[in-house]
Amino acid sequence: MFDNLSNRLTSSLDRIRGRAKLTEDNIQEVLREVRMALLEADVALPVVKDFIAAVKERAIGAEVSKSLSPGQVFLKIVKQELENVMGQANDGLNLRAARPAIILLAGLQGAGKTTSAAKLAKYLKEREKKSVSMVSADVYRPAAIKQLETLAGEVGVDFIPSDLSQKPIDIVNNAIDYAKKAHKDVLIIDTAGRLAIDDDMMAEIKALHAAVNPIETLFVVDAMTGQDAANTAKAFGDVLPLTGVILTKTDGDARGGAALSVRHITGKPIKFLGVGEKTDALEPFHPDRLASRILGMGDMLSLIEQAEQQIDKDKAEKLAGKLKKGKGFDLEDFKEQLQQMKNMGGMSSMLDKLPGMGQLGNIQDKVNDKMFVQMEALINSMTPAERRNPDVINGSRKKRISTGAGLQIQDLNRLLKQHKQMQKMMKKFSAKGGMQKMMRGLGGMMPGGGFPGR
Repeated sequence: MFDNLSNRLTSSLDRIRGRAKLTEDNIQEVLREVRMALLEADVALPVVKDFIAAVKERAIGAEVSKSLSPGQVFLKIVKQELENVMGQANDGLNLRAARPAIILLAGLQGAGKTTSAAKLAKYLKEREKKSVSMVSADVYRPAAIKQLETLAGEVGVDFIPSDLSQKPIDIVNNAIDYAKKAHKDVLIIDTAGRLAIDDDMMAEIKALHAAVNPIETLFVVDAMTGQDAANTAKAFGDVLPLTGVILTKTDGDARGGAALSVRHITGKPIKFLGVGEKTDALEPFHPDRLASRILGMGDMLSLIEQAEQQIDKDKAEKLAGKLKKGKGFDLEDFKEQLQQMKNMGGMSSMLDKLPGMGQLGNIQDKVNDKMFVQMEALINSMTPAERRNPDVINGSRKKRISTGAGLQIQDLNRLLKQHKQMQKMMKKFSAKGGMQKMMRGLGGMMPGGGFPGR
């Protein structure tokens, strides 16, 4: 997300470096480029106008401090105003209610409500240590109830049955009674969506909300619809007392207009971002961190939190101990590191959070998750002895391994070369006694520029 906008903004900010003072003349061209970049990112026009006006008012005449260049002053102003547009801090869920705390999800059909319900349940169960029940009040989409039941089993939370013959209000009242008797902390209600906003839909969801009186009413909206996402959220907000927004499919949204428009237009905070299809692909929305990513500063806090959540610490400690004893870093270990990176959302997700990656051109095209799938396939095609001692892999073995993986010998040669580089790096970290620290922090990410293909 924000790839094009980030590149445009960082290149525009370079234009005012070296100036002694920020004046209307020397920032006018930069502001024009920023405006165009925001519009191309599908940010709503009222948001763009207010943002540019706020930046201009603060930037013109701003004196440069002794320690900062004009470019840094301007960058700071832009970052702060981006945060103001999106909401200055993370706005978490309010679960301070009599058990069960009820969360109602609303939105259009296809926005990802049912999947978001499961992601949210998993988040609350694992991160907040809450007992969670889910129920579907969608009696219009035939597969909706079954889909939620399947997802509830996948994430390990309680599913309350319902069927198409029931009225939505009866379904939720029964679910509330059940959740109370079962002493559940949270009840998540998945509601019906429509293909477009209509009066019947709005009347039904309004009546359902009145009957349930949820502590949180979250609007689920597809980020790829751009500024239309913000307009749809406003239409729902006019009918329902929304408490926040879940922005889905942000991993497929290269522009980012929705994220920059929703808060400004609706007055409601974005609480979560859906960043993939898996049930753990839900991130709390931090405006300050996203502003940093947009401006090419990275988001190391989110990356470290992601590592702490996803990395298998026992395996990391085991590898650290193995290297400390002088045992080599073999291909089994290498495969383990690939799987750890996959658990963290893949290489593209990690690169997106590293500072300065936008300035490296098309590195994300060169270092993609497909390459890691191929590397894992090659290692799987080897015998245990070959994984433990790659030096035995001769010409005939290379042919067998690459054929077994459905790849070319040059792909295998590249893997073996990358493993050698990683081996040297691991040896160096081990010798310096920094291996455990590195593994605890970022869980075996390829450090120091050891990206494949470089």
